Amino acid sequence: MSLFGAINTAVSGLTAQSAAFGNISEDVANSQTVGFKRVDTSFVDYLTTSTSLTNEPGAVVAHPNYINNVQGAITQTDNPLGMAIAGQGFFAVSQPTGTLNGQTTYNPQQFYTRTGDFSMNASGFLVNSAGQYLNGWTINPTTKVADQNALVPIQVSQQTFNPVPTSSVTLAANLPATPTTGTATTASPLSSQITVYDALGTAHAVTLNWVQTLNSSGVAIPNQWSVQIQVPDAAASPTVGTGASANAGSADVTFGAASGTDLGAAGAAVIAPPEGTIGLVVPDANNPGNPSVAASSYTQAAAGTTPTLQPATVSFTTNFGSGNQTIQLNLGAYGGTSGVTQFAGNAYSLLGLTQDGVPPGSFSGVTTQANGNVVVNYNNGQTKTIAQIPLVTFNAPNSLQSQNGQSFTATPSSGSPLAEAASTNGAGNLVTGSVEGSNVNIATEFTSLIVAQQSYSSNAKVVTTANQMLQATLQMIA
Repeated sequence: MSLFGAINTAVSGLTAQSAAFGNISEDVANSQTVGFKRVDTSFVDYLTTSTSLTNEPGAVVAHPNYINNVQGAITQTDNPLGMAIAGQGFFAVSQPTGTLNGQTTYNPQQFYTRTGDFSMNASGFLVNSAGQYLNGWTINPTTKVADQNALVPIQVSQQTFNPVPTSSVTLAANLPATPTTGTATTASPLSSQITVYDALGTAHAVTLNWVQTLNSSGVAIPNQWSVQIQVPDAAASPTVGTGASANAGSADVTFGAASGTDLGAAGAAVIAPPEGTIGLVVPDANNPGNPSVAASSYTQAAAGTTPTLQPATVSFTTNFGSGNQTIQLNLGAYGGTSGVTQFAGNAYSLLGLTQDGVPPGSFSGVTTQANGNVVVNYNNGQTKTIAQIPLVTFNAPNSLQSQNGQSFTATPSSGSPLAEAASTNGAGNLVTGSVEGSNVNIATEFTSLIVAQQSYSSNAKVVTTANQMLQATLQMIA
């Protein structure tokens, strides 16, 4: 009869509202939990009999409604490893299960989370407040390319950055077309000094001395110079010859038009470079320890053709006690306006002097970038990218299975996980130095709480009323 059906329906209402109250309680409790996704409640009606003439009361069932695709508020943090996702996607993380032979072991199942308050633990892994290990793509140290075939826990090494010996020096300067009297001579050259590093990371000084070339009468020849390379603390003579160890050799440099006698190829015509730019660089045959000079430091071409700007380089070899070390001096390009030039003036102007050597460096910290790169910083100014953090997207993120620690696992309903670089193919943007808060709205939850309380009380009233009606029925029979 409908009286008993009403009791059953009211009891199902009590059960459903209890479930809704539990979801509200969980949401309110986690309103300040980083990366938490709220759970709403959906109510579903189940019928017994319903026709045009008869309707028997059925039941109501409460189903959780997971809101995983709604973003929480993003706030800045002083944690340099904190990360938030603006848009769709999740961090891939691993759940630790213990240790084996001193190594952390993990649950083989892949987990996903929006909890991005990561920090580095004692073993160098990036771990969030829920104890989950951040996964990423490792970067090949040689090719600098991310291996997108596997997601593995990111571990930061705090080893020393190995020194890199100098192999290239680049000079940008302007030699004066009319040097001040008494300068640009062997006794008073125009000099530049740069610090280079040997294989052990020890710093050494290399001096480049510029001197105008003189004719047989001792008069400076226009547009012609000699650059001598001095290495005062060289350990031994760098090349076969009689020169002192400090003298690494020299080269003759011609600015503007080059002489036809310099070509070395019969019948070839030279396209002269613009006045004031490098035209020809050749070894100084009279200087011990001659350096090698790139053959492409000048160009030969058929008359009337346009020359290609080619590098003007001088390579010299020295020894700082760790074996021979070859260093290439880059002076610019044939006919180019960058590098070494000779324009109007009477003073030497140094515009830039750089080298590619690196001294040893100690670990100073680790940072993350908006493209997901994990970068290790060293106190010698160097950096090393060791991994890239992808964002994992799902076709139906609300169908993910909730797990401990604000994490999720994939389900058949959620679709397959797709790992993408941040800001590509639908993946959200990565916001560094920030965290994403809970997406719970307290005002909304309080409103739902009041509604659930009233609904529960109303269902309870139905039960007590039905009980009174049954008592009246029984008294009628008695």
